[in-house]
Amino acid sequence: MERNQSGVSGFTIKHKANGSIKRLKARLVAKGFTQSYGIDYRETFAPVAKLNTIQVLFYLAANQDWPLHQLDVKNAFLNGNLEEEVYMEIPSELETSFNNNRVCKLKKSLYGLKKSPRAWFDRFAKSVTKQGYTQCQADHTLFVKFSSEKKIAVLIVYVDDIILTGDYEEELLGMKKHLAKEFEIKDLGYLRYFLGMEVVRSKKGIFFSQRKYVLDLLKETGMLGCKPADTPMDSTKKIGTEKNSAPVDKGRYQRLIGRLIYLSHTRPDIGFLLVL
Repeated sequence: MERNQSGVSGFTIKHKANGSIKRLKARLVAKGFTQSYGIDYRETFAPVAKLNTIQVLFYLAANQDWPLHQLDVKNAFLNGNLEEEVYMEIPSELETSFNNNRVCKLKKSLYGLKKSPRAWFDRFAKSVTKQGYTQCQADHTLFVKFSSEKKIAVLIVYVDDIILTGDYEEELLGMKKHLAKEFEIKDLGYLRYFLGMEVVRSKKGIFFSQRKYVLDLLKETGMLGCKPADTPMDSTKKIGTEKNSAPVDKGRYQRLIGRLIYLSHTRPDIGFLLVL
């Protein structure tokens, strides 16, 4: 049995693909950082879709002219089933007549709990495989189903974002209906925005852009409005020649390199610069 966990209300701003504000969001979150391994939880690992898998899926969709459907699971972590008994103190923001002398027993997982990501993914994977899909062993977030006519339906999930594709159109529609019965689903139609990437499809193929991501990066580094360059790097620049330069903020530098590496997935022209 778990010890009592504390809860707190969280407030966030959701943005559209172009960076404008979409809506304001409030969420009840458990203080999972107070949990202790072996006492309050055990297994916590939950797989996340590999970017290489997502890219290959996009390449196949472009090559085979498959549609790319996108679904979003609302409050995904609230769907997970808890194996342990979990109790939580009532947050002070929720005014009740018994705040001080009672606690809540959680029936489902809650955002903030160490076990929530795993509980949600286990529930989702079981729901999908019950429909005849096979879970890929190289990437557990990828599920595939074939018809007797060798048509294929492919599903990949990244936490609560789902992509459906393939030429097995009846199954794609059937899976949408199945998921809508199991969870609270928002059908976003054809893929437009995924993992910080804007997606535009035409007869020539699929175009990816990270415009908002780049603008946020420029703003963070104080370079918003800077002059453009013809190449990612000055070919005459000699690295490490300044002897009296100020020390570099190691954490900030590593964070910047990490963000640029992610950007290189849609801008491979900067890849060489990042390995210098």
